[in-house]
Amino acid sequence: MRKQFIYASVGLCAVTALLATQWTWMWYAFAIVFFISFIGWIDLLQTKHSLRSNFPVLGRMRWWAEWMRPKVQQYFVESDTQGAPYSRISRTVVYQRAKKVNDSVPFGTQLNVYETGYEWLNHSISPLPLDKGDHDPRVVVGGPDCKQPYKASILNISAMSFGSLSKNAIMALNGGAKLGGFAHNTGEGGLSPYHLEPGGDIIWQIGTGYFGCRNADGSFNDQAFAERAVLPNVKMIEIKLSQGAKPGHGGILPAAKVTDEIAKIRLVEKGKDVLSPSYHRAFSTPLALTAFIKKLRDLSGGKPIGFKLCIGQKFQFIAICKAMVKTGIYPDFITVDGGEGGTGAAPVEFSNSVGMPLREALAFVSDTLNGFGIRKHIRIIASGKVHTGFDLVKNLALGADMCNAARAMLLSLGCIQALECHTNRCPTGVTTQDPNLFKGLDVADKRVRVANFQHETIKAAVELLSAAGLKHPSQLHRSHIYRRVSANQIQTYAEMYPYMLKGALLEAPFPPGWELEVMHSTEESFHSLVELAGS
Repeated sequence: MRKQFIYASVGLCAVTALLATQWTWMWYAFAIVFFISFIGWIDLLQTKHSLRSNFPVLGRMRWWAEWMRPKVQQYFVESDTQGAPYSRISRTVVYQRAKKVNDSVPFGTQLNVYETGYEWLNHSISPLPLDKGDHDPRVVVGGPDCKQPYKASILNISAMSFGSLSKNAIMALNGGAKLGGFAHNTGEGGLSPYHLEPGGDIIWQIGTGYFGCRNADGSFNDQAFAERAVLPNVKMIEIKLSQGAKPGHGGILPAAKVTDEIAKIRLVEKGKDVLSPSYHRAFSTPLALTAFIKKLRDLSGGKPIGFKLCIGQKFQFIAICKAMVKTGIYPDFITVDGGEGGTGAAPVEFSNSVGMPLREALAFVSDTLNGFGIRKHIRIIASGKVHTGFDLVKNLALGADMCNAARAMLLSLGCIQALECHTNRCPTGVTTQDPNLFKGLDVADKRVRVANFQHETIKAAVELLSAAGLKHPSQLHRSHIYRRVSANQIQTYAEMYPYMLKGALLEAPFPPGWELEVMHSTEESFHSLVELAGS
């Protein structure tokens, strides 16, 4: 569209000027064409809005529509995976935080506080002064066998691959991480030069395709992994077991996005769909998973190693915990991805109907680790529609140590949710490999917006903690969050998800509701003992 506009504006100005020498009234047409062209050139040369840069003049229609609509529509209410309404900050407010402008709203709460699903923080009558709180909360990630612990922010960038995202989007995200002092997860697409160039902290994700550390047959390559894992930018390594947007389904990169460069980085064939397997070839049992964790830790020089999963069959996660207890090998962190998580390409059935929602999964993982007495060794990262400071606070109260955000980070880049992620035609240049589109995304400008959004969101979370009389997120507990579960019933998270006593799952009798899951799981297989007996 940029080239077309240049040709059209120059051509039409020349033609109308030439015709004006023959017919005087054509000067009016020339004036109109010149004015529109002038506006378009302003759009073309500015760097603040990639949509205007990629689509001069036409891109302004989005802002005209927003200006014309009622202000109340700038805020919206979604439904979570259980159908209960809850508040989500709108695109407008995300943009405001990214631009560091006032995001206050008039006329109080935008929600019906008597509607089922409404949630709120239990504040203190004696709040902590803001200058007494920790304004940059950090969490040390690194268990007993970790030689290079990482001091992480409580909000980091979630997994999004180069290939799914453009190189400019990757550089802006990592540049924002560098400016703000937080981490950027590579996604399963591999460690690209665009992750390394800005210098931000990196969480290198190893998926089932082993992109960037694979042999020609798709198996894991120890040497290729070791060469990249020791890079100073790489602070943590995450094994992807599954993701919330499509758990039990492999990753998808459409052929239209597989350029020469991406094929080289991922070690795949150009011009063909890249379909990651739905399972790992490097291990097939819980015990083998713990052995793989140890292997990666040794090859990386002792960096924090963890895994990411969306909770499905509970006994399988319990089996992993049993393997940890038996071997004494613990991941340094576990990323819990909720079933409500998003992606650029997934079958609709998997996006909508597979995987445990984040709230239930997070409580389950925290309680299971505590039940086996190993929670102290492992940090928990929550991922799944984290947009606001309150989202952070809720997840931390349920048991997370920190959170990852993907969708909100894309919005801070300028994503308008055009739903063209899988077509290679993203109008803002975020999720496309078309240079005519992604060059409109100005890295220098957008990296600042990413850093601003992360900073302002943490600032909001810290203010909420101060309102509750708390200095650090580690002081949060489930009794701090209330939820309306029906028209006349309110419960705290502690009532909805009662805490598990430390060590309660190590020996019988087990807590009510846990007996079958614990007894049917084994560290030697991801199948239940009943399934194994039947086979």
